Amino acid sequence: MSHTSPAVDPLERRWPSTSADDELRLQWEFLAFLRVTVVNKIAGLDIDQAAATPLPTSPFMSLAGVVKHLTAVERFWLSIVGGGSDLPSLWVADDVTAEWRVGEGDTPAGVVAAYRAQWSLSERALAHRSAGDRAARSVDGEEHTVRWLLSHVIQETARHVGHMDVLREMADGTRGE
Repeated sequence: MSHTSPAVDPLERRWPSTSADDELRLQWEFLAFLRVTVVNKIAGLDIDQAAATPLPTSPFMSLAGVVKHLTAVERFWLSIVGGGSDLPSLWVADDVTAEWRVGEGDTPAGVVAAYRAQWSLSERALAHRSAGDRAARSVDGEEHTVRWLLSHVIQETARHVGHMDVLREMADGTRGE
């Protein structure tokens, strides 16, 4: 791997409105807050730091791998299931670790660019939908509401931000949100 790729710049983060009166808008604001946190956890790192897998019990978990996984999560749940998009899934049916692995071309800037591009796809897929609307597709025979899909992606992203906290501290000692 080339170890001189440009670093990712941190993004400005804004807390969701504390006086929100629209459920769906509040969910999108919390997801936006978490998305920026994900980007900021990998910001400034080189390829070796972003691709490091220091947790012996999770041999595929790296900062770059988490970003790739969250890209796949948004693609599947928001774009494909929620919006009915015909985008290809980033998950490999017979390999549950595929999207976690960091490949030769997976630079911090590249995985963040793909993640950020997915944000737009996700938002367009669910544009003009209400919280109680049904997803365009069912999963294993179960139907989900837009409310459920966004809540699921928020909890998944938040859970992995916690992993990223630990991985970032192990990479260079940086702590905090």
